[in-house]
Formats: sequence, structure tokens, C-alpha cells
Amino acid sequence: MPPATRNPEKIFHATRFVFKVMIISAIVFIATVISSVQAEDSAAMFIEFDDTPLTQDLILPSWFKLSFLELKTDIEDLQAAGKQGLILYFGQKDCPYCKMHLEKSWGNKGIVKYTQTHFDVVAIDVRGDRPVTDVAGNAYKTEKAFAVAKNTNFTPTLLFYDVNGQEVLRLSGYHPPYQFKAALEYVADKHFLRETLRTYLARAETLSGFEETELHTHPVFMSPPYALDRSHFPAAAPLVVFFEQPTCHACDVLHAGPLKDQTIIGLLKQMDVAQLDMSLPTPVLTPKGKRTTAQSWAEDLGLYYAPTIVFFSEQGQEIIRVDSVIRFYRLQNVLEYVLSKGYVDYPNFQSWRQKYNR
Repeated sequence: MPPATRNPEKIFHATRFVFKVMIISAIVFIATVISSVQAEDSAAMFIEFDDTPLTQDLILPSWFKLSFLELKTDIEDLQAAGKQGLILYFGQKDCPYCKMHLEKSWGNKGIVKYTQTHFDVVAIDVRGDRPVTDVAGNAYKTEKAFAVAKNTNFTPTLLFYDVNGQEVLRLSGYHPPYQFKAALEYVADKHFLRETLRTYLARAETLSGFEETELHTHPVFMSPPYALDRSHFPAAAPLVVFFEQPTCHACDVLHAGPLKDQTIIGLLKQMDVAQLDMSLPTPVLTPKGKRTTAQSWAEDLGLYYAPTIVFFSEQGQEIIRVDSVIRFYRLQNVLEYVLSKGYVDYPNFQSWRQKYNR
């Protein structure tokens, strides 16, 4: 039987089909890479900025509520207007983190419209002198005194109250717009009645095809096992724990920027420094002597943002935490606040900053 002859036309069409598939696959791959790079660039514009104090005073949005700072009255007003809550915005005029929030979040028309629809926003100047009466009727001589009483260590701090005047959420520091919008929805839709903000945010997370599976390393981080107990005997130095996650752009920025700064590294070397993946069941002995896992401990601490940096005293008491975007200037100040034991005389970080003009 003679061998089968090949049909040139079929071979041509088959080759052209394979070539088209290869071209389409290449285009999809390149588009995915470009999309990933664009997403990185987009994220960077929200969390990379100069955090030294501003030289020009900030101007607040004109749509903020003009309030006499009698907050119970403000609650009654929003009830009458059919809104879902009150946001107290604690800020200061030279705050670069406040500037980022006002420009990136409340500079977004969609976020502004959503905020105005569901909330009233009242501004509190953490250095201001106006008297304040809180939702329970307690009177404070100044905004500054009220800010200290509400433990607003960082600006901006946003306190969310529901229609009954109950505080249901606190955002300390600057958060990127996508997280802030999620926080607005979390309160407006009353998700706080059913779940934590961490759980709510986790349900909305999407994973990229290029995600990392390991945390960044750093020479100041201790090696496991993580025996952080200080409940029986005081340690020789304060402790700082970096709670991080893989595929975390804010973590990437922290390691590429502040954690490469020699001044900050020098300050960290004066502490015990641990890094934990807040999504893994890594065994941990906490500063209070509890055996648990990194994941469970993060849940017990109510952490929702990565990276969150938590500082503990030599005796294992939490001093302060940073659970928002942080850059060089703020991180250096917090490290010096802890190392100088400024928290002993000034439990409020802002009071310490004002005292020493930091």
C-alpha cells in the first residue's frame, strides 16, 4: 500500500491555527504582565509619599458639616436626615497623611458622594481650642483634650459612630482609597453587627497570578522559635512585632523604603524585633505568656491591615501600634517615642510630639 500523501493545504491551515494560538497566548501573557505592573504603579501612587510635616496649612472640604461640636446633637441631626452614621475626622493642618487622605480618598468623587449620602463628617483639630461635648454628654475644654481622651495617636484618625451614637469602627492613620471605601461600606451596611473589619476585607481580597508566597527578610528580624514572653521576667529591650503578609504592596514599600534607612535600622537594633505572617499558624509565645499562633494572635489583637507594627514594653504591655500606611518620618518618631520611654509621661503619642516639637 503506497504511503499516504500529505495535503499541503491542510498543513498550511493547521500551521496557521497553531501560530494564531501562540500569538494570542503571547498577547494575553503580555497584557497580564502590563496589568500587573500598572496595578503596582497605581498602588504606589497611594502609599508612597514624603511624610515630613507640610509647610502649607491644609484646607478641609467645604462639604464637611459645620458643627458646634455638640456631638449628641450631630447624632440627632443625622438621624433626622436618614443617614447611617457620623464620622469624626481627627486631623491637623500640617499632616501629610491627612493630605493624602483628603486628596486620594475624599478627593475621589465616588467616595465623596458615598460619604455624603450615608454619613455626616465633623472635623476635630487635635491641636484645636474649641470646646467639645461628646455623644455621652461629657464636656472637654478643648479639641486637643478630647483628642487625647480618644487616644488619637496618629492623624488622620477616623471614628465611626452608628445612628445610636455607638462607636463601631476606628481607622488610625491613612488608608488607601480602596480600603477606606470598604470601611465606609462596612459601617453603612452594618456589617459590624456580624463580622470584624478584618473578616470583611478578607472576603473582598482578590489574588494576583504573580503573588509571592514568602515574606521579606531583614537582618534585624529574630529567627524562630518566637518565644516573646515577658510576663515573668522583664526583657532587656522593648519588642516590636511586624505583622505582614505575602502579596502585600504596602509591605513591599515598607521594606524598600523605611526599612532600608540606616537611621531606622539603627533604632530597630536597640529593640527585639520579630516578623510574623499574620495568615499562618506559626507557633508563638506572646509577650503575656500565651501559647498561640501568629494567625490567632493577629485575630485576638483585632488586626486587619498589613503591615501592622505593634510595640511592647520590656514587661510585655502594648505601647502603641501602627496599622496604616507609614513612611520614614512617622516610623522614626514612633521608634524614638518607644526607645525614650516617652509613653511613660505621655501615653498619647500626639501629646509627646507636641511637647518635643516632633
